[in-house]
Amino acid sequence: MRRRLSASSHSLLATCALVSIACSTVQANAEDHRFNIPSQSVSGALQLFSKQSGYRLLFPSRSVADLRSKPLSGSLSAEDALNLLLSDTPLRIASIRGKVIALTARKGEAMAISRFKLAKPVQLAALQPAVGMLAAAAEAPPPPVDEIVVVGSQIRGAKTTGALPVSVVGKEDIAAMGAVSANDLFRTLPQASDMTFNEQTLGGGSPNAARGDVASVSLRGLEQGNTLVLLNGRRMVLHPTSQTSNGTPVLTYNVNAVPVGGLERVEVLRDGAAALYGSDAVAGVVNNVLSTDFTGLSLDATYGGAEGTGMREFQFNGKYGSDFADGRGNISLMANFTRRTALEVGDQDYTGTNDLRSFVEGTAFEGNTAFDTRSTSSSWGAFRTQNGSAVRSNGALVTSAAGVFHIQPQTNAGCQINLSTAPGICIDDGVITGAADRNLRADNSASFPDITVTPSTTRFNVFSFINYALSDNVKFFSELGYYRAKSKGYTTPGTLLATTPITISSSAYWNPFGAAGSVNRLSGIDAPAEGLNLTTVNLSIRDAGMRQVNVTNQQFRLLGGLKGEIGNWDWESAALYSEATVKDSGDAISNSLLQAAINRTTADAYNPFNGGDPSNPSGPDTTPSAQSTIDSFIATSTRRNKTTLALWDAKVSNAQLIDIWGAPIGIAAGIEFRRETYKDDRDALQDGSTPFVDSITGVSYSSDLLGASYRPDIYGKRTVFSAYAELAVPVFTPEMEIPMFHALEFQLAGRYERYSDVGDVAKPKLAGFWDLLDGIRLRGSISGGFRAPNLEVINTPVSEGVNSRTDYVQCEADLRAGRISSFSGCTRSFAVQQRRDGNSELKPEESTSWSLGAVLTPPLPGGLGKVTLTVDRWRIKQKGSVGILSDATEIALDYLARVNGSSNPNVVRAAATADDIARYAGTGITPTGDILYVDSRYENLLPLDVQGIDFGFNYASPTTPVGRFTLNFNASKLIKYYQSASAQVQSLLDAIAGGEINGAIGVTGAADLVRQDGHPRWRYSGTLTWYKGPVQVGLFTQYIGSVEQSTVFDANANPYVVDSQLTGNLYVQYTLKKDGLGGTTSIQLGARNFTNERPPLATSGYLASLYQPQRRYWYATIRKSF
Repeated sequence: MRRRLSASSHSLLATCALVSIACSTVQANAEDHRFNIPSQSVSGALQLFSKQSGYRLLFPSRSVADLRSKPLSGSLSAEDALNLLLSDTPLRIASIRGKVIALTARKGEAMAISRFKLAKPVQLAALQPAVGMLAAAAEAPPPPVDEIVVVGSQIRGAKTTGALPVSVVGKEDIAAMGAVSANDLFRTLPQASDMTFNEQTLGGGSPNAARGDVASVSLRGLEQGNTLVLLNGRRMVLHPTSQTSNGTPVLTYNVNAVPVGGLERVEVLRDGAAALYGSDAVAGVVNNVLSTDFTGLSLDATYGGAEGTGMREFQFNGKYGSDFADGRGNISLMANFTRRTALEVGDQDYTGTNDLRSFVEGTAFEGNTAFDTRSTSSSWGAFRTQNGSAVRSNGALVTSAAGVFHIQPQTNAGCQINLSTAPGICIDDGVITGAADRNLRADNSASFPDITVTPSTTRFNVFSFINYALSDNVKFFSELGYYRAKSKGYTTPGTLLATTPITISSSAYWNPFGAAGSVNRLSGIDAPAEGLNLTTVNLSIRDAGMRQVNVTNQQFRLLGGLKGEIGNWDWESAALYSEATVKDSGDAISNSLLQAAINRTTADAYNPFNGGDPSNPSGPDTTPSAQSTIDSFIATSTRRNKTTLALWDAKVSNAQLIDIWGAPIGIAAGIEFRRETYKDDRDALQDGSTPFVDSITGVSYSSDLLGASYRPDIYGKRTVFSAYAELAVPVFTPEMEIPMFHALEFQLAGRYERYSDVGDVAKPKLAGFWDLLDGIRLRGSISGGFRAPNLEVINTPVSEGVNSRTDYVQCEADLRAGRISSFSGCTRSFAVQQRRDGNSELKPEESTSWSLGAVLTPPLPGGLGKVTLTVDRWRIKQKGSVGILSDATEIALDYLARVNGSSNPNVVRAAATADDIARYAGTGITPTGDILYVDSRYENLLPLDVQGIDFGFNYASPTTPVGRFTLNFNASKLIKYYQSASAQVQSLLDAIAGGEINGAIGVTGAADLVRQDGHPRWRYSGTLTWYKGPVQVGLFTQYIGSVEQSTVFDANANPYVVDSQLTGNLYVQYTLKKDGLGGTTSIQLGARNFTNERPPLATSGYLASLYQPQRRYWYATIRKSF
């Protein structure tokens, strides 16, 4: 049974969650520093403060020109010293986040997302006299400063981004999460939806899935590809392999290519931003900001592991930065190395078996076969005589009337004749049935405990940055990055596709219906003297063992640009080239070579008729063929994918274009050219270059890769021209002192993009904020968005995919005939081929989004700290989403048609056999054969309407005798996720309501999908961090609400509910200041999921897109800074 949190664990996590907030301010350590800052320009004083305290300062550009500071001397905390330094200036502290302090104007809104100057800290040599160093620092000219613009506006220095809901995840937040990779990091965002691109996906061994070291992020519950991911403010290249979502290939960004150890912060814009950033920014923007300009040396190493498993992880991060040319330039380097061993299915009970029915005993789902996901393809093969003739022994049928039979243990009921090729096995007529023969299904997880849940991975990431001031007003900047990850995993044995049968010759050595006189022909059968050819119906080559999968991911990124100032104008231009490649190589079986091995006439032939272990039918194959025979048909399948991005942009901005009513209007404009390419190079065994030609029938099949349908090579390219403009228009400012209108400002933006393949699109945006009083802000926005169809859905030739699908009309026949009592007991699931066709006439998906919110920063009595509360209500309406009617929907439509005497022409079936005619007898349904394939085409389909609300709370305490702490909380509620029904789907819903067809077919993609599958209603996360001298303690908690599995029902048609999950992370850190080697050393001990929660039970064990597979994870980190 599923284990639950203890009452004490619930209380602890719930209490921490209620008082905590993710992605928020972390206050400075209360440690005193020795300051000696003479009176000088405020800008110079702030630079010197940064040197002497080690804190980085962000402050509004040009806000301190021509101002002088007071002298400051003595031993003070950083916050107290800065408050004294800023007295009689227009600046005040806005926030303190670890080692970063943001300043803002005393009047008007805090410019937490605006234009800042950044003062870089300088590490003092431990052995040099302090007084001398301070004097030298005071005499030195201030170092160069950098502009920082946080995502949300292209205008440097504009306040209008205060109108937008933005979360900032800092280094301390990442530390509290215990994140080693971006996969760990982005799963914690409450606004993020399920992660369908993840390293736990091996695609059932199919090379058609995105595998290896991959992770994605998508906001607002929208599918992958609707969230734009940036690196240092510019696009990342798309990951080269797609993942199928609702039958449609989706491309997105691999965030695992982002070095978490090198992140300065992650900016999450939770609002439509296509008018500013272009395609993909439908749900929002995630900007990963790396440390691009620093001095000193920082090293850290982490070692951890998942309790009760063999999974262990080691990570090393290093950063080095140095100024040159008398401080005009800086070169910074960062490197990351990660090595993780595999997590295997045998490590944990909920992944150690494919039959989870024991986990639901005592519930309404007890005995529900949906929890038995053992494979219907096993060593107990099913076959058919090629000509469909029945075989008898002494007058009694050995096969069905249509010549179908299967191998089974003699202990199973229904044996027609015993086989002598292996002990304890026999032949039964017909295919394997769901009830009597359920024990013949393969429990691959129990049979092969070394199958991987997450593969072993070695990841390497290196970035370098060069910044150089060519003059006082022009700066060169560059970025060079390289990422490489190698993953090794193991997946299930190979399985034959029903759509690619193999013909077994009558002369094959092990053929039980072979020619008269052959060694293994059964005695007493009426097969002709020349024997019978046989055709495979269902078989897994389990004695070949697991298949190894090796994936190498690489990304390369090169950027160079110039930026500067001309008067009040800021300008910037850069060129970027980036490419990503994937080499996916794995063990495979050649259909041609397997057929040749089966059809040998000698004893070294492969024997498909020897079944498995009669004493443990679901377990391993204990009667394998010779290894030399198996080796003869083993091949290697290699898929190579590549995407490229070439980009050039130029942009200008002016935060003070013109003054109206004493307030400046800001403007930004820019153009962008980019070229994108996509290449999918399939293995010759799969792309049609080396087809499988059946040596007996002569029939040709495009794919010679066992278990993988034909997939052609794909190549696509496009060029895109973009232009945008943005205005920041203040209406009222604090200086006007107008009651109830402390401030009112609007942002107007628009973007135009022209694509070489899908036409053009233009979208606007309007946002604004209204400060009724200082500390009470209302904000809102409305915008248009778009997403261009990806290059795969446009350029794909006719391809084939195979999925396991239920043939509902056969279930209906079984129900009417009384063979099952409800649809939940139906076992008519088969491998179904879907033929998909790309569509060059697709148009961009379009959307409209709005958000309304409030930000409250009420002043607290002196000495009680600072508090911020936020709430944002939002809605996204999307139309023209690229999709495809799923093969399951087409089969359901065929079900509806056939109970009414017709059929769906998109579902192509074989002619009815004698077995089919017998199955449908007396049901009132015209007999039909098995499904051969389903025809489909990508289209712009009907709208999606998603709504929700976000909450945030942040409290930062002052320095107290017991230390300083921050409490942070961030929550998201999904209110509506309405997928409009197409006419076809609506006809199914009407038929269910009218009682024409069974409601348990689980129609998806229509109606409100909140709490279904990957869309929980509630998600929240939070942090509690405490600082006292050298000690730092952090707690992070995350809640994911319950969801329904939309295709799993009990006998009363109630859906199965996957429980909610509440987990917590905890760490303790101790910092040694100025140790013998100079600099600082810190040691951190922590645990992720410290209450040892298991992921909530689902039919597949757990939902990999929502939950992490491992339980409690311990780690230790040591950091050294010089």
